[in-house]
Amino acid sequence: MSRLKDLYNEQIVDAMMKKFEYKNVMEVPKLSKIVVNMGVGEAKENAKLLDAAVSDMEAITGQKAVLTRAKNSVANFKIREGMPIGCKVTLRGEKMYEFADRLINLALPRVRDFRGVNPNAFDGRGNYALGIKEQLIFPEIEYDKVDKVRGMDVIFVTTAKTDEEARELLTLFNMPFAK
Repeated sequence: MSRLKDLYNEQIVDAMMKKFEYKNVMEVPKLSKIVVNMGVGEAKENAKLLDAAVSDMEAITGQKAVLTRAKNSVANFKIREGMPIGCKVTLRGEKMYEFADRLINLALPRVRDFRGVNPNAFDGRGNYALGIKEQLIFPEIEYDKVDKVRGMDVIFVTTAKTDEEARELLTLFNMPFAK
């Protein structure tokens, strides 16, 4: 079992119960899933780039990536409906905690000039979105084998009702918010 899940089960529940004065343990917010999304705009010209992005994503998350397709045609971007333009992975359970642990404790400290993540990137319903500019910060990616530097979005979906509860939950998971 991952370290973060153990931490959640013991200390985080106690801390959240005290701070928000929940009457029942089941009211305490949890991390329900993490969605990692990578948009590959150049995939419209070169399908090989999408394959490289998918393999990077699978190496980072440890789970098979799903292709995302264009919902509608956009002439200015030369995109037709149904064209593959990115990939995503939805992590739940053990793999979710494992990924969160690696992201928070290994990958984010490797970002150049890192001063913390944006504390205001909550959506109003207790979910947090984080943009990563390059996949090289993950230890699973070998620097020599990278054809192109790509960014990705990481969305933490929680059961929290408010942003304040979600911020406290992620802070207890040691998320390095900027001051």
